Amino acid sequence: MRVLMLGGTEFVGRAITEAALARGWEVTVFHRGHHAAPPGAEALLGDRTAPDGLAALHTGPAAGRSWDLVVDTWSKAPYVVRDAVAALARRAGRYVYISSGSVYRYPSAAGHDEEGPVVDASPDAGPDVDYARAKRGGELAALAAFGERALLVRAGLIVGPYENIGRLPWWLGRMAKGGLVLAPGPRDSPLQYVDVRDLARWCLDAGAAGLGGAYNLISPSGHTTMDELLTTCQRVTGGEATLRWVAAETLLAAGVEPWTELPLWAPGGELHDALYRTDVSKALAAGLRCRPLAHTAADTWTWLQAIGGVAPHRPDRSRVGLTPEKEARVLRAAAG
Repeated sequence: MRVLMLGGTEFVGRAITEAALARGWEVTVFHRGHHAAPPGAEALLGDRTAPDGLAALHTGPAAGRSWDLVVDTWSKAPYVVRDAVAALARRAGRYVYISSGSVYRYPSAAGHDEEGPVVDASPDAGPDVDYARAKRGGELAALAAFGERALLVRAGLIVGPYENIGRLPWWLGRMAKGGLVLAPGPRDSPLQYVDVRDLARWCLDAGAAGLGGAYNLISPSGHTTMDELLTTCQRVTGGEATLRWVAAETLLAAGVEPWTELPLWAPGGELHDALYRTDVSKALAAGLRCRPLAHTAADTWTWLQAIGGVAPHRPDRSRVGLTPEKEARVLRAAAG
């Protein structure tokens, strides 16, 4: 298979690129050059937001070339996807667009499938749209150019090696530090996520099989729980941590922000339903397989240690995690 990866040097794009290379596929990575492409991939340089920024795709060594699959992780102005698909519609077999579960209208009903209502968006929109409309606009652009040859991968929470958001790395680092750790309840709260390598494998398999349309791409609800997440992070890091479970109501009353200050945590209700109650039966029927949390956590910790213990951070995303001062203050208040 010949694959054109738009991006391909960080997190999701890198995992997909490495997975394709491991299969012996020919991979061309089109990127801005801010990070090195994975070894074995051909690199083409260009800035998709610049005038004539796609020139490297139709001049020089890429002139007249075609690909079996294009994979695109773009998450900003939809017009950038629109321009890419216009340039590639007759030169590529299928277009795999890494979208997001955020395209569903909030609050989405617990157990919603791919037919759930989505946000209004435009493929021609610029950089002033929010994340949900950026991703939905990208979907519309891909569909307009590729039709049934467009595969829309509506990913949920993505974790694993190369994560540049900081969610799982924050918990691993906090457990490694040890001491009294604020653990957000309820302990048995069901979570959903997808290991980036499982996402990569599924995208390549689905693209090669000719699948099209939208798929929710995340583990089944309850693949793990908040309790298992934290105890697993504690175990793989070997930190001398003691978990102090605090009720969701107490945390909210103390002003703790779900998802950001305590990554991966969402209290019960609309936010939890939107994040962790998604129907993934369609993707499971199409071959999605999710590795155990213990493997994801251990591999992410190994990667973090190999790069010095500090995860990279996307400049367009806010940093996550509770400050030590606020954690101590909330723990004192919870203790009465």
